[in-house]
Amino acid sequence: MRAALALARRGLGATWPNPSVGCVVVQGGRVVGRGVTAVGGRPHAEPQALAMAGDRAKGATAYVTLEPCCHWGKTPPCTDALIAAGVARVVVATIDPDRRVDSQGVALLRAAGIAVDVGLLEDDAHEILAGYFRKMRTGAPLVTLKLATTLDGRIATHAGESQWITGEAARRMGHAIRGRHDAVMVGVGTVLADNPELTCRIPGFAKRQPVRVVADSHLRTPLTTRLVATARETPTWVLTRHDSDRARRKAFEEAGVTLVDVRAGSAGLDMTDAMQALGKAGITRLMTEGGGQIAAALLRADLVDRLAWFHAPATMGGDGWPGVQAFGLEKLADLPRFTRTRVTPLGDDLLTEFTRHR
Repeated sequence: MRAALALARRGLGATWPNPSVGCVVVQGGRVVGRGVTAVGGRPHAEPQALAMAGDRAKGATAYVTLEPCCHWGKTPPCTDALIAAGVARVVVATIDPDRRVDSQGVALLRAAGIAVDVGLLEDDAHEILAGYFRKMRTGAPLVTLKLATTLDGRIATHAGESQWITGEAARRMGHAIRGRHDAVMVGVGTVLADNPELTCRIPGFAKRQPVRVVADSHLRTPLTTRLVATARETPTWVLTRHDSDRARRKAFEEAGVTLVDVRAGSAGLDMTDAMQALGKAGITRLMTEGGGQIAAALLRADLVDRLAWFHAPATMGGDGWPGVQAFGLEKLADLPRFTRTRVTPLGDDLLTEFTRHR
């Protein structure tokens, strides 16, 4: 099962709208087949592992990180494939909360005479499937807020200079985290200040770039930016108000940008509606990289599930731009609080990861 989980972890960011699932087939104490959900979500892990195993799947044990599907979609049910292959036993890490499955896959396998065990390394599977589970539960993706700041929480000098606060090792790790998400989002202020590419530029991720998302209520993003110029090569979505300028909307669409209409909020866009829109479009894991306004909007709306906070060993002072702008808290009891889950030294910098209390 640990091998199946490792396969599933490798697929993070590449399989949306489907979850990344790993499957390992064992016969006589030897691994005879392995598979992971393919890029784009199909084919699923089980038929790939069974195809590798061939005739050796008969009487074998299949270890799967998520309950096999039992419904027809664009591909046949994985339960049918397991039954047809003649496996003797299936070990499932966790049940699929999709109402079309939700223990029915296990029931069908058992009805076919296959022994099924559920719950092996379930917590590990839940960690990998957190984005899928959150979307199933709430309709919105898992949101990771990534910040790269000085020790006093600043992301740019008062003159706007921001590149680079952290060192090369931290920036490489930032790209790796980006590559494990379905989409990466910034606000229009970051686009105007930095003209980012928002691609993952380290080996192993080049073929599965995340969707690039810009929160831009009034379509202020220049058509000459890198994001718009490469929109036909790398999916680029702009979250905007439905009443944004029609001529601008047409220009963006002609450039290959997908416009996603979102309700207006008190300051720009309604972030809760924005997350629902992204979830509806299939995004299960969203990483947001700033700037301070969008970070504040997400925290204010209690939409941040995880923090990836890079600290550089430097200070900037109060006239620097904060990583999180003001969002109107008055009581300590209302603070968004997180649990520290991991600390990783990266040269002189430090990455601290947190999970939101829910």
